[in-house]
Amino acid sequence: MKRKTGQDRSITSTWRPATQAVRGGTARSEYGETSEALFLNSGYCYDNAETAAARFAGEDDGMTYSRLQNPTVQMLEERIALMEGAEACRAQATGMAAMTTALLCQLQTGDHVVAARAAFGSCRWLTDTLLPKFGIETTTIDSRDNQAWVGAIRSNTKVFFFETPANPTMDIVDMRFVCDLARAHGITTVVDNAFATSVLQRPLEFGADIVAYSATKMMDGQGRVLAGAVCGTDQFINDKLLPFQRNTGPNLSPFNAWVVLKGLETLDLRAMRQSENALAVGRSMDGRVAVMLHPGLPSHPQHNLAMAQMKACGPIFSFVVDGGRRQAMDLLNALELVDISNNIGDSRSLMTHPASTTHHGVGPEGREAMGVVEGMLRLNVGLEDPLDVIADIDQALTRVGL
Repeated sequence: MKRKTGQDRSITSTWRPATQAVRGGTARSEYGETSEALFLNSGYCYDNAETAAARFAGEDDGMTYSRLQNPTVQMLEERIALMEGAEACRAQATGMAAMTTALLCQLQTGDHVVAARAAFGSCRWLTDTLLPKFGIETTTIDSRDNQAWVGAIRSNTKVFFFETPANPTMDIVDMRFVCDLARAHGITTVVDNAFATSVLQRPLEFGADIVAYSATKMMDGQGRVLAGAVCGTDQFINDKLLPFQRNTGPNLSPFNAWVVLKGLETLDLRAMRQSENALAVGRSMDGRVAVMLHPGLPSHPQHNLAMAQMKACGPIFSFVVDGGRRQAMDLLNALELVDISNNIGDSRSLMTHPASTTHHGVGPEGREAMGVVEGMLRLNVGLEDPLDVIADIDQALTRVGL
């Protein structure tokens, strides 16, 4: 591969996804390094004053400041865009920076947003608390109900915002229906795809406009750094998102970008193996717990839709024990291999109690409305031997009387 081959879309767009994940976006320096170079600079120098002026005027493609461009971050952005099938991508400091940027860069006072009520707790804070402070109205709906999307549309509706599968209820959104509906009404769809990544599901292929990520999760996949990303058209990224990012500064550090670049090289392998492991663990528990919420299992009410949209259902699922919060916490405390942790997408198996952690801030009424009950536990199945994970969960279930 030549020095700039990884940045040449006429070539990289013909590569298959696994190749894009390893080589896409790579731009080697004059030293010819095999691994992507790590540029830890904040600014840039110019050969002359005219070059500096041309760059700030947008007449020269060179870099000006690392709040706008950085070679390492740029390589990550190009790789994610390739994998997503998007024209462009902008990396963000965290997943929540990505969600905030994707929404605020295109909304203003008087606009209306329709959002899925089943969502990560901080995403609900965005829609329920932050947006109204700027005079932006939000309606939250049951995203599984296609007609709820239809009924929520107003003349000032600008954005549909949802994630599928949803955190932690594993609700599945009919992306083709919702994205077609949005397009017919001139509404922009913003999809949080962190649970799946482009390896398992590509929302743009179903008509989505914007795809946002917590790259902290599956993309890094090893619990090392925080990162986020927003993918879309060149026009959206350059005309709407970039001015917001330039002037508010939710930028990803070069080191974190480099770590995520390394994570993307193994994303396909990890996502598929962890999906297989999660399916095995889910099957071992199905029928033993009060409610199993795994889209890959026929017991999930939206199993067929999930299988139509996803290559595999990912490493994450939830389940409910009928003894409420006390039994759920006792089960967590009985675990010996699986860690108690609120992260997801990690190569280690992790379990958490959403009502007291990730969704604590939503409040009891909000949790009840979205289906986050006191006995719910969310499990991220890692790369351990699934039989060891099954054995640990089996002994924990037994110790709490299940």
